[in-house]
Amino acid sequence: MIIECICGKKFEVSSDLIPSTGRTIQCGSCDKVWFFNPNKANLKISKEIQPNISIPINSKKIKDIKPKKKTDQLNKSEKKNYEVTKYQAKTSFNITKFFSYILVSIISFVALIILIDTFKSVLYVIFPGLELMIFSLFETLKDIQLFIKDLI
Repeated sequence: MIIECICGKKFEVSSDLIPSTGRTIQCGSCDKVWFFNPNKANLKISKEIQPNISIPINSKKIKDIKPKKKTDQLNKSEKKNYEVTKYQAKTSFNITKFFSYILVSIISFVALIILIDTFKSVLYVIFPGLELMIFSLFETLKDIQLFIKDLI
């Protein structure tokens, strides 16, 4: 079923979610809250005022017209039908994800070193101080390799 808010937005809602007695719903666009009754949904109230219409007054008791309830002042039975769901992010951190991130980082670092080594002659022209930094990086990597071999 299609529900239209006062702001003009239309939403498609499964008819299973709204009971025949109706329920309070909230617009996802303007956050307006109102009670939606599917039985009375087809009835549209015209807001146009027609001037110069005379209404005959009978001697019978005249009922006072009560203003409609504001959505903030819902009674308890209507509050039961209204439900706000909040998104709660689940933490899905585990050791497998951690090691996969480490592995991807190492592979990316090695790819960057290979790329720099491939274009080092061009990069030396553009960045003159880069030669010393690359030499120091390669020496550090050799030291790390020797340290790991000594551990094994």
